[in-house]
Amino acid sequence: MVAIGHGRRDRGGQVDSNLLGAREDHWKVFKGLLPYVWPEGRPDLRRNVVIAFGLLLVAKLVTVSVPIAFKMATDALTKLSGEAAAGGPVTLAAAATFMILAYGTGRLMTVVLNQIRDVFFTKVGQNAVRQLNTRTFLHLHQLSLRFHLERRTGGLSRVLERSARAIELIIRMGILNVVPTIIELVLICGVLFYFFDATYVVIVVVTVAVYLWFTFKASEWRIAIRREMNDSDTDANTKAIDSLLNFETVKYFGNEGLESRRFDSAMERYEGAAIRTYSSLAILNAGQAAIFTVGMVTMMWLAARGVAAGTHTIGDFVLVNTLMIQLWMPLNFMGMVYREIKQGLVDIEVMFALLGQEPEVEDRPGAKPLVVKDGEIRFEKVFFSYDQERSILHDVSFTVPAGKMVAIVGPSGAGKSTISRILFRFYDIEKGRVTIDGQDIRDVTQASLRSAIGVVPQDTVLFNDTIKYNIRYGRPEASDEEIIEAAKMAQIDSFIRAMPQGYDTMVGERGLKLSGGEKQRVAIARTILKSPPILMLDEATSALDSHTEKEIQDALDKVSRDRTTLVIAHRLSTIVHADRILVFEAGRVAEQGTHAELIAKGGLYASLWNRQRQAEKAREELAHALEEAERTGALPVGWERSNIVSE
Repeated sequence: MVAIGHGRRDRGGQVDSNLLGAREDHWKVFKGLLPYVWPEGRPDLRRNVVIAFGLLLVAKLVTVSVPIAFKMATDALTKLSGEAAAGGPVTLAAAATFMILAYGTGRLMTVVLNQIRDVFFTKVGQNAVRQLNTRTFLHLHQLSLRFHLERRTGGLSRVLERSARAIELIIRMGILNVVPTIIELVLICGVLFYFFDATYVVIVVVTVAVYLWFTFKASEWRIAIRREMNDSDTDANTKAIDSLLNFETVKYFGNEGLESRRFDSAMERYEGAAIRTYSSLAILNAGQAAIFTVGMVTMMWLAARGVAAGTHTIGDFVLVNTLMIQLWMPLNFMGMVYREIKQGLVDIEVMFALLGQEPEVEDRPGAKPLVVKDGEIRFEKVFFSYDQERSILHDVSFTVPAGKMVAIVGPSGAGKSTISRILFRFYDIEKGRVTIDGQDIRDVTQASLRSAIGVVPQDTVLFNDTIKYNIRYGRPEASDEEIIEAAKMAQIDSFIRAMPQGYDTMVGERGLKLSGGEKQRVAIARTILKSPPILMLDEATSALDSHTEKEIQDALDKVSRDRTTLVIAHRLSTIVHADRILVFEAGRVAEQGTHAELIAKGGLYASLWNRQRQAEKAREELAHALEEAERTGALPVGWERSNIVSE
């Protein structure tokens, strides 16, 4: 595979903005497309390319022969016209008839051959589109978490959408139009030299050279305008998608007008750039027509002089005119091809910049699959920071014994969630080691590492598909019976069956048709189905009511039994039964022990516990007061206790 891009790593705070503004070398991009036009291991596609080029060459030979047939038919008819003027009997000569038929046949064959050529090459072009888009899609999934946290989804999707259209355009126009136009120009020069002299050839060459020079210069000027239009389009699409994804937030604050103004501002910039784009196109077309007309009129004037002098025939005059008009079509198309290829390269360059973006975390050469026997996790003197100015973990060491549950608690920003990201190897640590059964996670494949760990995140996001699909995502080959059993263990089976479509119910984008608790239970079912040897629970019951929390906690206890389990906890009541509790503060392990031991110490954990107990007591008192007010009718009209107090 040809290497494309500059090999930038997705590290740093400006990844997405740099990427969306990246400018690749156009020649490098064009060369990068060639392996997709002549793909290895696809003799059928290579055969199609050869056939398409063969048809292309035959079509151009026929195309150039058509004006010659037209010239001969004109000469024959001119002779007949002279005989008729002399008063003699005249019938349509066989030569004239043959030339007229040859002219019609040639024009028909030109169209038919070109259409057959396109049929053969379409498969090549569409395969290239599919392969490049699939490669880009896979590459995006291989890029590290840092890239995806900093990307702009709307802008990126728009870039990829334009790139998909540009791939076929560049391949089709670059190969099936540039090459045949060059061939046709050479053949026309040969015909002019044969029937006339070198003067005509020089005029054609100069006309074409000036025409192409003007086209390229004007197109370069227009490319900058096109880039501005694309950037404005990307910006507008980014704002639109971002606003629609945050529909509820917009409504909460009544900022529809603000969002509309932001979108309109972006569209206003797009409008101005689009107007300049089409205005510049008018200037380009007018200039091209002027240059070519001068060349064609000059040659026709020379041919007319030859007719007047008796050195050329009327057919020669027609031949010059026909050849130039025939050359004008592909040459005019050549200008459009150059513009479209350049604009297509602008559209596709970010895709190639993406393909050149190296993942921050990669498998080491010779990395082997992780072998989990017991599932013991060790963090040994780990140091980590997201960037040089923000250190997160400092000399962190702890062990999660095989088959035991260890919980991590602490105030916000203490580094709890960073532990899970490091364990999943979304980031690599700076110093120290993280091992599973003695195997450094940097020495094993990422795929085997992540297949061994099941996670239930605090913020569950589902695919816009059915509930069944989202549960089966934990193990795609699972049967329907296994999916149902996992749902029962997650206490969601009865809820699913109560819905009209049951397990085939669509959950909506990001699962927004389900409540937070329902989404959480789908995530739990998904992890239960995966049945990994190691569990990571990031406050898996945080979105559930007290009753359901108890049921889910019981299910999680069953699932985590005899499995190594690491719990990131915010609600301390959920981890009082943990075998060990680690208390993080400012990126360090400040305390550790069982719940009882930590309470007895009266340190940070005891302080956090007391605060949560006080908050829970206050909620209970508020709930009781509201219940009494509701019973006595003192609750204001329109108020509902369930909307005031969260369970």
